[in-house]
Amino acid sequence: MFGIYLKRELGRRKKAALVIALGLALGIALVITVNSVSAGMSQAQDKVLKSLYGLGTDMTVTKARSAPTGDSSGRPNFEFDASSSDSDDTQSSDRVMTQGGQALKAALVAEVAQQQGVANAVGAITLNVTKVDGSFTQGKAQSTTGSGQSQGQGGPGGGNSTAAPQVQGGGASFDVNSYSVAGVDVTDQTLGPLAGMEITSGKTFTASQTDAKVVVLSKSYAKENSYKVGKTLEISGTKYTVIGIATASSSESTTDVYLPLKQAQTLADAKNQVTTIYVKATDSQQIDSVKSTIQKNISGTTVTTSADLAETVSGSLSTASDLATSVGKWLSLAVLAAAFLVAALLTSSAVSRRVREFGTLKALGWPSRRVTRQVVGESMVNGLIGGALGIGLGLAAAYTVTAISPKLTAQLAGSGGGGPGRQSAQNTMEIALSAPVSLTTIALAVGLAVTGGLIAGAMGGWRASRMRPADALRSVS
Repeated sequence: MFGIYLKRELGRRKKAALVIALGLALGIALVITVNSVSAGMSQAQDKVLKSLYGLGTDMTVTKARSAPTGDSSGRPNFEFDASSSDSDDTQSSDRVMTQGGQALKAALVAEVAQQQGVANAVGAITLNVTKVDGSFTQGKAQSTTGSGQSQGQGGPGGGNSTAAPQVQGGGASFDVNSYSVAGVDVTDQTLGPLAGMEITSGKTFTASQTDAKVVVLSKSYAKENSYKVGKTLEISGTKYTVIGIATASSSESTTDVYLPLKQAQTLADAKNQVTTIYVKATDSQQIDSVKSTIQKNISGTTVTTSADLAETVSGSLSTASDLATSVGKWLSLAVLAAAFLVAALLTSSAVSRRVREFGTLKALGWPSRRVTRQVVGESMVNGLIGGALGIGLGLAAAYTVTAISPKLTAQLAGSGGGGPGRQSAQNTMEIALSAPVSLTTIALAVGLAVTGGLIAGAMGGWRASRMRPADALRSVS
């Protein structure tokens, strides 16, 4: 009887049922869209952080910043002597510096690994190499980098920059090319700069190549400079054989050149030193306590977690994420609440127009609970229809966002060196936005549909339960 009556009443009131269902559908679709876009932005931020940290890294340990002394400009100086008897003297010079000029003792890697809550720790050294190729006619020339324009590779140290020369007693014409180098612990590549990279040509380092003159290049750097596996890259007079080309598995690479750690330390004259210690915690839920432990037991260090690093991400990605998290979620909640209210009011209004019907049913012996159950059942069906429509609209909106893949930029404050005037270009990454819809989001939509139906049914059922058989008689004209 319940099903037959329910089918008949819904068929008689198709327009009213459709209006209620559409109201719920719009609210549910907005919730799905906002949730999926927020999830996509979280994935985009994870890509940015993984490109800096490497896969599986929970935090990094670096040397605490000290007050600058002397010349704090950080700009390398180069001096070239052009022979007075030579009309055209071409010279080349490399300047290798640890990133930011901050380094830790390599022995601290083992000390960090022994701290409570630490599963693994790996040391690495990050360098900035500035290569100057100059052609001089006569006299002595000195150049200071840092005043030119940079063309980044999507991360710290990438790209080329040109600097204005300072010439004494002659003319000069030269190019300045700057790139980043990471020294990798080849015995453990599960953490660190190479952890987030995928070898697409050649091979990666072996555990026996701790001090070998071999190198792995990022795909973007290799393409720009026409390097292939088997070719030779020269840094400060040392020749390295290219054994592999790597592509970041999550986003653009922030490093151009990867060397065995000992080779990188030798280039920078930084024996037994590292610039960064990559740390994996035993429990991802205890990262804050592990951070506190390291800071307490190992002085002179700065511990940065992925959450700390996320706070430094700015640009359109950060702005859009903030809007989705704050304005978007509050807007979706407001629209959903309005949809629930409208559905409840429309259901109550529809019940009021059925005074004769419900009054007659009560006169025939229907108890109030049976009338209420009938109204709630109708509202639940309307809610489920609205939920189905809302899920369809939400999925369509999420698919549209993913298909369009709007580009968002992420600027990473203080994540790398490269000299004054180059920070912004080096630390800007471009991420394509997607809008993944999870099963949890679908379950949430179904739950909202049921909730909307119950709220509308509760109001309509309350209104129907207050009717009396006499109301039906009074409604007869």
